[in-house]
Amino acid sequence: MINREDNPDYLNSFLDYSGTILNKSPNTIKEYNYDLANFLRYLKIHFKLIKDDVPLQNITFKDVPIEIIAKVKLEDIHAYLFYLKNNFRSKPATLSRKTSSIRVFFNYLSQKAKLIEFNPAQNLETPKQEKRLPKYLSLDDSKKLLNVTANESRNNKRDYAIITLFLNCGMRLSELVNINIKDINFDDCKMNVIGKGNKERTIYLNKACIKSLQEYLDVRPRDKVKFDSRDALFLSERRERISNRAVQYIVKKELQAAGLDINKYSVHKLRHTAATLMYQYGNVDIRALQELLGHESISTTEIYTHVANQQVRNAVESNPLSNL
Repeated sequence: MINREDNPDYLNSFLDYSGTILNKSPNTIKEYNYDLANFLRYLKIHFKLIKDDVPLQNITFKDVPIEIIAKVKLEDIHAYLFYLKNNFRSKPATLSRKTSSIRVFFNYLSQKAKLIEFNPAQNLETPKQEKRLPKYLSLDDSKKLLNVTANESRNNKRDYAIITLFLNCGMRLSELVNINIKDINFDDCKMNVIGKGNKERTIYLNKACIKSLQEYLDVRPRDKVKFDSRDALFLSERRERISNRAVQYIVKKELQAAGLDINKYSVHKLRHTAATLMYQYGNVDIRALQELLGHESISTTEIYTHVANQQVRNAVESNPLSNL
């Protein structure tokens, strides 16, 4: 939850611009606020406006004037990123997100709001990240997870539909939670979801998805559903739209029941699993996979080609003649 009273006016103006003109999602706005609040706190330390022995989170930032922001140079931003890495051991992925927040913030202040003359983040580079192969379930483990979830138990139809959508469609957690019944077109076997940046895309549903959804809708509660959740596809036991945390709990519970490592696998790993299985077994074009997953850049999707290449390498090295 954003407390706008803690923010200087120019930060709130930026958040308003991001939410309306740029059409950023509430989660992105929340991340912007968090990232930039810490950046403003750091500037008070960096420009000697406060003692440097005060913990970062204890520093108020509403009083950081726009004149201080106008003094920031590229090297000051680099110093902040180093500060995060050195003091908080921030990983490249975290630094990359904060870099993006700072870049769009200064672009707004200099180009849109005209509150500062110079944009110090114009040439700000994104920290390089190590490319790691995604963790994913094998085909056999995926079948095992589905079989366990299908067992007769409380809410098994709902939970089975959730696991089925994750493993077949590769959707994000937020996308699944926000599905409304009207988003599903059973005649055309497709569904609309809202992805990152409030971008809508179509996901096509195979027979397993259609069947699991129909069986769940047959038992989905119809009475005493909370007013603002009547359109929601997946409901909690309190008869309101299911939460992110509840879905994470369901996936964790079913992974445990299937005897799979919950420290290794998670909701997001099911998305990786769907993408990997489609690429490995479905002869899917990388561009089609990009569209299905809602990736803005093809480079994000290409990690699944690396998975396939690694499997080819492992197959060669497992040849019994390899050590002769």
